[in-house]
Amino acid sequence: MKVIVEADGGSRGNPGPAGYGAVVRDPAGAVLAERSGALGHTTNNVAEYTGLIEGLRAALELGATDVEARLDSKLVVEQMSGRWRIRQPHLQPLAGDAAALVRRLGSVRFQWVPRERNRHADRLANEAMDRARDAQAEGEQRPSRRPAPAEPPAPPLAWRGESEPPTRLVLLRHGQTEHSIRRAYSGRGDLPLTSTGETQAALAAKRLAGLTALTEVVAVVSSPLRRAVQTAEPVAAQLGLPVTVHDGLIEADYGDWEGMTFAEVAARNPDLHARWLHDTSVAPPGGESLDSVRRRVRRARDALIVDHPGATVVVVSHVAPVKTLLAIALDAWPSVLFRLHLDLASVSVAEFFPDGAAVRLVNDTS
Repeated sequence: MKVIVEADGGSRGNPGPAGYGAVVRDPAGAVLAERSGALGHTTNNVAEYTGLIEGLRAALELGATDVEARLDSKLVVEQMSGRWRIRQPHLQPLAGDAAALVRRLGSVRFQWVPRERNRHADRLANEAMDRARDAQAEGEQRPSRRPAPAEPPAPPLAWRGESEPPTRLVLLRHGQTEHSIRRAYSGRGDLPLTSTGETQAALAAKRLAGLTALTEVVAVVSSPLRRAVQTAEPVAAQLGLPVTVHDGLIEADYGDWEGMTFAEVAARNPDLHARWLHDTSVAPPGGESLDSVRRRVRRARDALIVDHPGATVVVVSHVAPVKTLLAIALDAWPSVLFRLHLDLASVSVAEFFPDGAAVRLVNDTS
């Protein structure tokens, strides 16, 4: 299937409020899919690469095998064509994500076009930049609150009646730790479960055994951190499977904020903390932005689909990766991060089809 991907991105201020847009067309010019989104505070180049990535991802979900990618960014076209080196460290992961999609699509050609020939994607990107600007303005006016960026979901892809079953991810958040009791930021610190957490894990295993009774679970995949593995072990034992570890499912890195409470961080880094609460491109000192979390979790999701197509997989992880997987399924990044609560040892279910996704369960603690 041959398609044309038109992609664009921009930033008001470079860096500034940013957004991307992408359109997938058939060879006759009919629109098959649109993607757009606000990116918080970042640069033109990041937005342009994101537009390309989302356009390629939409083409892949449509079943495309032959893609002509048209962009008005000379930098992205030349770098993706291999004629220019990617010297900027912050662009290298984005280029890697795009290259991974290119390999999965099979045949992708990059073409530079003037902006007037890229008006549709340009319009989508500008609308997303307006949303990013509005979200930033709202955050500056109310820094003590946690507003959600004003980014409505992109229009869903039309389901085409695929006969293949979806890859179902049964998402389980780990049980209680000492940081959970204190309501402290808990990222890469490798804490064990408390006795209450161990009980939660055992009860979750029984719940999942009933929840998955009608479908065969083929794998139990966990974050490498101890609290997640300890939660996964009784689940795997209940299902008669080993625990497989995937580094991409690790919790967000909170850097210097690790082990600190919300109030402690707000007192220590008030300006940075206020920005981080509504801008997913901002990282804690020595830590990882939520945009970075999204990129690696999406790669982990893609790998799970490739390894277990049409099967059911139990994924044991943390609040940020689970919320990210739900946001990807709902096409609602980043609003889901700020509006969704996930309890300890809660179960959610997301299904990924060749042409879309569906969320069947969120935050079940029964």
